[in-house]
Parts: sequence; C-alpha cells; structure tokens
Amino acid sequence: MPVLFKLKDHSKENQLYLNRIIAVTIGAALLLGIIIGRQFYLQIWHHSSYVTLARNNQVRMISVTPTRGLIYDRNGVLLANNVPAFSLEIIPNRISDLNDLISRLSEIVDISETDRKNFEKQKKYKGRYERIPIRTKLTEEEVARFSIEKYQFPEVDLQANLSRNYPYGEAFAHVLGYTGPLSEQDLTQIDLAKYRGTYVIGKSGIEKYYEDILHGNAGYEQVETDARGRMIRQLDQILSVQGDNLYLSIDSKLQLLAYEALENNNGAVVAMDVRTGGILAMVSRPSFDPNLFVKGIPQEDYDELQNAKAQPLFHRAIRGQYSPGSTVKPLVALQALDYNVITPYTKFDDPGYYQLHAEGRLYRDWKEDGHGILSVEQALFESCTTFFYFVADKLGIEKMHNIFSRFGLGEYVDIDIDGEAKGVAPSPAWKRKTKRQSWFPGETIITGIGQGYTLVTPLQMATVTSTLANRGVRVQANLVSAIQTPDQTISETEVSYLPPVQLRNPEHWETVIDAMEQVITHPRGTAHWIYNSRAPYTMAGKTGTVQVYGLKQDEKYDADRVKANLRDHKWFIAFAPIDDPQIAIAVVVEHGLGSPLIARKVMDAYFAGDQDE
Repeated sequence: MPVLFKLKDHSKENQLYLNRIIAVTIGAALLLGIIIGRQFYLQIWHHSSYVTLARNNQVRMISVTPTRGLIYDRNGVLLANNVPAFSLEIIPNRISDLNDLISRLSEIVDISETDRKNFEKQKKYKGRYERIPIRTKLTEEEVARFSIEKYQFPEVDLQANLSRNYPYGEAFAHVLGYTGPLSEQDLTQIDLAKYRGTYVIGKSGIEKYYEDILHGNAGYEQVETDARGRMIRQLDQILSVQGDNLYLSIDSKLQLLAYEALENNNGAVVAMDVRTGGILAMVSRPSFDPNLFVKGIPQEDYDELQNAKAQPLFHRAIRGQYSPGSTVKPLVALQALDYNVITPYTKFDDPGYYQLHAEGRLYRDWKEDGHGILSVEQALFESCTTFFYFVADKLGIEKMHNIFSRFGLGEYVDIDIDGEAKGVAPSPAWKRKTKRQSWFPGETIITGIGQGYTLVTPLQMATVTSTLANRGVRVQANLVSAIQTPDQTISETEVSYLPPVQLRNPEHWETVIDAMEQVITHPRGTAHWIYNSRAPYTMAGKTGTVQVYGLKQDEKYDADRVKANLRDHKWFIAFAPIDDPQIAIAVVVEHGLGSPLIARKVMDAYFAGDQDE
C-alpha cells in the first residue's frame, strides 16, 4: 500500500517567515543603533574637534608682503621707489597638471624660460599652500588679455603688488645695486618665515648691504575660502611692517654731473665730504640699467652684459685696482720730510734720468731734458719723476710701505657696500708671501712714483685725499647718512674716526699742500689748464699718469701711435677749500684724458649748490 506524504506544512512556513522577520528587524535595529551611535560620537561627543577640522579646510593663512623701504639722496630726492605692478600667482598644490596650466597660460601672456626657472626654484622652498608668481610685472595689455580669459584659469590669481623702480637708471646702478627674484641659493640662506609672500631680495650695492633694514617684516591674513580656494571673506589680520627708509650721503646732482662728465670714457669718480666721511658721489662707467634685473633678467641678456668688453657690471669705484701713478707723490714727500731724507729747502738737479749705480739702468723722467734744479715743492707741482726716484731710493721700501699703510692703502676702506677690493701696498714681506720672490732695488724706485706692484681703488684715493685735506685726520667713509623707521623716527649716522696720520713736524703738511695748490695755480703746474682765478674757492690737487704697458730702455711714449686700449690711465685727486676743507675727490679715466676737468666740474657744482643754499 503506497505511503502518503504531506506536501505543505503551513505552520512551519509561518514560523520560518516569522523567524526571518525577527532576524532582519534585529539586524536593522543593530545597524541603526551603530549609525545613531556614530552620529552621536561625531556630532555630540567630538563636535568641537570636527568643527575645527572642517573650518580649517576652508580657512587659509595668506602672507602679506611688506613694503620695501625707499632710498633717498641727502636732499630727499627719491632714488629707489616702489611702483604698482601686477603678477600672476599660483598655488601649486591645488593644481593637478601644472605643466598643462602653464602651457595654456603662456598662450595668453609671455612666460619666459627664466620665469619658469624662478617659479620652480621657489616651489621647492615655499609652503604647500603659498602663492608663487609665475610671471611678474605684467604690461597693461597683458593684464587686459588675462582678465578677459580669467574664467579659463580659476586656479590663477591676478595680484596687485609693488615692484622696485630706479628712476635714474644707469647713473646710480653701481651704488644702489638692484633687487631680483629669490634664487635657490638665497632661499637656503634666508629666514623663510620672514620672506613668506616675498619674491625678491637685494642682489648688490646698497640694496644688498642693507637688505635686513629695507625688507621689513611679513604680515598674515586669515581668510575663508570656497571649494575652489577662492577667498570669501577675511577673518583675521596681522599687519606687515614696512622696511626702513634710507637717506644716502650721495648728492644726486653731483652724481649725475660726474656720470655725464665721464662721457664715453671708462672710469670712476668718488667725491667725499671730508668732515663727515659721507660719499657725495660714487660713479662707475660704463654702467647698466638696474631695472632690467628687477623681474629677473633673461640669461642671454645677462650673459651679454657679463661678457661685454667694457665690463658694465664691474664697479670700478670700489673694485677697480689701478696703479696710482704720481698721486702718491705727496705721501712719499711727507715721509721723506718727516724722516729728514730731504728738507723743504733741499735742491735736486734733475738731468732727466736717475741711476742706482754707474752701470745701472736709466730711470727716465717724463721730461726728456729734465727739470733742472728744483725743490720738493717744485718737484710736486711739476711732477718731476726723477726727484721721486731719488727720494724713494733714500727712503727705502719699508718706510714707503709704512706711509702708504698709515693712509689706508692696501686695506679695505670698510664702506657700507659689498664687493670692495683692498689693493696692494707692496713690501718685501708681501712679495715673499704672494710671489715667493725677493725684493729688488729697482722695485723700490718705481714704487716711489706709484708704479710697480702698488694698486689702489678710486675709493681709497678719495679717502687718502680727505686725509691730506684734514692734515692727517682720517674720517671713516660711509654711504648711508640716516635711517628712517616706519614711525618716522630718523637716526643719523655718527661720524667715525680712524687712527690719524701723525707727523713729527706738522709744518710738513703745509709744505706738501702748498705744492698741491701750485699744481693748479702755477703756470708750470700739471693741472694749471683748469685754473680759474675767479672760482669762489681754492683747490689743491695732484695729477697722475699710469702706463698700462712697459716701455723699453730708450722707447718714447706716443699716445697718437698707441692703440686706444694701451694708452695711459689718467688720475686726478683734489680737495677744496684749502684752509677749510669740505670736499675731496678722486677721478680715474682709463686710456683717456680730462680727469682734472671732471673734478673741477664736480667742485664747481658743489660750491654753486652751497651758495644757492
């Protein structure tokens, strides 16, 4: 008999369904409990922490660049100022494809290879969310083009800022220097916190030496931004502190006149206030336009300046090292008088040459037949070379080295600008150390006329002239006469004195200075051609001629036959007035003429200005 099976058990099905409903309900309740617990944890238990995190996601700290301090001349004429400029700035970490962005941007405005390199250098050192300029100093046309296409570049900000400007360009380039984009080397040496938001730094001259004072201190803004990083509102602010203003001792009128007076000649002019040490003019020519460097000069343009034969970037006034020629004869005469090698009444018979011994070389005078019988005063104002061969031989190199050193030759002037050369005040010890050779008597002879190993800078010769004018009182040279803080407080530079040059008999100062006066006033004086009897001041000076190549024993110098780059350098030093000295000047013209006339023009302008005041 077949067994019957029950196909459906409704009670068991209902129980299974009920069990599943209960399980799902319990699971859903557990999940809901977890969600509620998590919400409680986030929104109540850790509410303050997550509010802070959320707010930080939309709050940014933006650096505020300080306004760079201004630079004025002694009369308040503005020499370096700040002008409005626009730049395009990017926060690199907010951009996924930076190269694509820059490529598209370069179709709107010109972005050079130099701009790209500067951007990449700064990107290595700036903070993750700091703005970095990809292009500075946009033209008005570029600003307009970018403004039209701005919607395509939400990641790029057009920022208004200030850019350095040098109104007088080339005439002040070497003394002021210039600012330029921060280099990779700069970024490793500076305090990055102080330079946040700053893209330039002083590179040379006053701009570099006084960078810490001129730069100021950065400020900060706390701003709220949207999802794209654009500012919605300002939350907090710490104001930046602008840099201090500088007042130079430079007189801009004298500076411009000296620059123009050099004309197309290579050379330098340094004028100094003998009472304070303030530099009234410091000119080096040829020069360059410092405004080219402000936004970053293209490498090819820099190479052209760097490799130019005339060396426009070379600061001749403080770095140019020249033989001083006859401008050191007053120093040699002072030492000879002080050591009684000669007296003011000594007479010397100049046959046109000098010999150390009967069979020795003839050291010839510039005047072929000689000057005849003359005193030290005559030897100075006629610049008799043979007389000073004789004096140098009797003095010896150690005593000449002594007087050169006491006047500061062979040492840094230590003026407030970088790059100064120290020159050479030669001695046997110096030659042994630098050349590993012995000193020869013939070298003593030519040292007495400022040739041989002796090297000086125009700045050094201006300080030497100042010391002569002050009868041995040495004043420290300086370029900055006052500093003005943002609260308008002005502190003036104090006059500083160096160890004086003291003589056993002070009357010897007047012997030498009287001779220097006759360099200009006496008909046979070497600078008599600039004498002006109607000038409202008296002037004492000394000419100097420097050979740039050696002549054979009986060879004569003929400027008309010599190549331009082999012609003599011409020096002139002077001070005025003689009895109440105010200004000293040193001029060197390379391979050219006219150094006394340049000095006369500067002094005329200086004393004309005094009368106007």
